[in-house]
Amino acid sequence: MKKMKLNLLNFSVFLLLFSFTIGCEEFLEEDFRDGLSPQTFYNSEAEATMAVNGVYAAMKTGSWNSSRWRAAPWNFGTDELSASRNIWKELHNYTFDEGIYDGQRIWDAIYTLIRNANSAIEGIEGNEKLSQSFRDQSIGELLTLRAFGYYDLTVQFGDVPYFRTLLSSDDLSTLPRTPMATIRTDMKADLEKAFGLLPSTYSSSDLGRMTKWAAMALKSKYHLMDKEWADCLAACKNIIDNSPHKLMEKFEDVYNYAATTPSTQVKPEHIMWVDYAGAAGSGQGTMQASNNMTNEFNPRLRDEPKNKKQKNALKKALAANNHAFSGYGAEVPLPDLAKRSTWEDGDLRYDATIMTHYEGIELKFPYFKKLQNLDQTYSMRSGHPENVVFIRLADIYLMAAESENELNGPANAYQYVNKVRERAFEPDKPWSGKTQATFRTSMYDERKWELCAEQHRRVDLIRWGILEQTVKNTTYRKWNNGPANIKPKHVKYPIPLNEILRNPKLLESDPTNNGYR
Repeated sequence: MKKMKLNLLNFSVFLLLFSFTIGCEEFLEEDFRDGLSPQTFYNSEAEATMAVNGVYAAMKTGSWNSSRWRAAPWNFGTDELSASRNIWKELHNYTFDEGIYDGQRIWDAIYTLIRNANSAIEGIEGNEKLSQSFRDQSIGELLTLRAFGYYDLTVQFGDVPYFRTLLSSDDLSTLPRTPMATIRTDMKADLEKAFGLLPSTYSSSDLGRMTKWAAMALKSKYHLMDKEWADCLAACKNIIDNSPHKLMEKFEDVYNYAATTPSTQVKPEHIMWVDYAGAAGSGQGTMQASNNMTNEFNPRLRDEPKNKKQKNALKKALAANNHAFSGYGAEVPLPDLAKRSTWEDGDLRYDATIMTHYEGIELKFPYFKKLQNLDQTYSMRSGHPENVVFIRLADIYLMAAESENELNGPANAYQYVNKVRERAFEPDKPWSGKTQATFRTSMYDERKWELCAEQHRRVDLIRWGILEQTVKNTTYRKWNNGPANIKPKHVKYPIPLNEILRNPKLLESDPTNNGYR
């Protein structure tokens, strides 16, 4: 891709071209003959690059990945974390409903990305003004980005409105829900196509773009959700055997923001992520939002330390390290997860994941050390540059292990899970002697220890069919009441109430709205 910095004028053009929202009927009906449109815009690779970059930018919005709006329905209400006070209580306490934290913001954000991706695909595919290699890479990126959007939608809402082309406002407002299976079948095919179109790696400012391995990793997630074990295993083995991605030697280095700068935080283990650290040279710096998710994990100084008489000592220790407790404390480990005794004996991941003290000063709350960044040079509160990593190689190994066990039992599955456990224990504590059933249930904890707070847990518990029982058997803080409120319907979110009011056809295939009516 041509290196290109987008200025504010270019960004304004992007907004003009790609803000096709469902509610903008008056704008869509205007006679805009002299202005730019998708039909007149894709005259050069520079213009087309702007369109592709605009789809990446849609992933960074505050209603999706730069704040807790995506993390909340993936992290909250499990056995991993809650807030340090009674905030986001509807999600933690399973009191969300139609019109009450029903996912409207993330729904809007994802469909904005999908519409923009559809527009860019139509403008680029078959466009002879653009080189074939440019078209191939761009289409591969767009297919992967769109598939990510539909992955999130189908996981959270099940059957949703589905479209692959630009539609009029009237058409969008009357779309019914499409069966989840239909959408996912198409997305898997799109990701297979993207795999053949995309490069294996990027360098420099293009690092944040989707590679063929990101497409394959997302495809493996689709197969995992649908329990297509053979396809999931094949996708995972392809990545393990053929990709340039490698496991970090030490678990603490998987993130370790304290030892990185924005230009060095991409690790060989990271496969698919939203880029906040850079890539501005290729235009992805457009809408280069701060990753406010970091604030979720960083402590609030007002809460700490446990012994208030040590407040000044804590402040001095922070200042000496050029650190600050300037976060929200909105995602902190639950009591049991924070206890070393609940982890497997000797698991080195505990110290890399959980923080209970700072420079020897005991804290009131535990925190997720691996996902915080207290640095005040590169990561101040209003400008966190940390990438949000969706899929990393350790996850692929664990998915391969789970798939092999479901297909054939544990004999050939050990090699995958034990590769992850090699760095978690010294000396090694490899698995052996398990039945298919005990391997399966052991994976419940193994994925938690390896991936906790990385936006996997709730989805894992749902696909295993154990969300409700897990929540009911978890010790929460005094302001959390999920165990008393959770019901079977809570494995999905309701279609947002505003969408139903605008489009009653969304209730045709399911008048109960995922059980919320």
